[in-house]
Amino acid sequence: MIRIVLVDDHPVVRAGLRALIESQDDLSVVGEAEGMDAALAAVHAHRPDVVLMDLSLGAGQPGGAAVTAAVRALPQSPEVLVLTTYDTESDILRALEAGARGYLLKDAPPDELFAGVRATARGETVLAPSVAATLVRRTTPGATTITEREVEVLELLSRGLGNKEMARELFVSEATVKSHLSHIYTKLGVDTRAGAVAAAIEQRIIRSSM
Repeated sequence: MIRIVLVDDHPVVRAGLRALIESQDDLSVVGEAEGMDAALAAVHAHRPDVVLMDLSLGAGQPGGAAVTAAVRALPQSPEVLVLTTYDTESDILRALEAGARGYLLKDAPPDELFAGVRATARGETVLAPSVAATLVRRTTPGATTITEREVEVLELLSRGLGNKEMARELFVSEATVKSHLSHIYTKLGVDTRAGAVAAAIEQRIIRSSM
């Protein structure tokens, strides 16, 4: 039996996932959580094989990538399979770098979810097709690659922060922020802040703030 803890801030979503997962003879939901503290408590109490993790956990909560990192830092930690609506490059990279074994989208067919949970429990990597395509595109020779720091700058840009505010957020100088912006403009083929944000959203590098 594969033991699963669900981490999602929507009770209706958790209830639906529980009903779906427990339709399978070899899968069992042993705990639920809606944020960091509850997730760590559930993992400690139930010792699951897999944590099914949403990335957006509501206002005031750390995101799913931060919760994933905390779960994976535990002794004898379970595997983490992200199940989310977001397929942006920034979300994917943060989740995988935090230690997620796989990354599926919430529009996946049930059979794909079941197979993903089973594969994750075996320690195999599981990626939604669009996620795999994003990672392949990022590693294709000659492809335009936005660095992690440039993604951070783009996310701050999308929030409307000025150079001074971005420098404060990133603990760098304003000159460094201007340098990042120059590189971003060149890579995305734009010449304005608004153009950079629009291009990054269109190319699914960052999420839309709307």
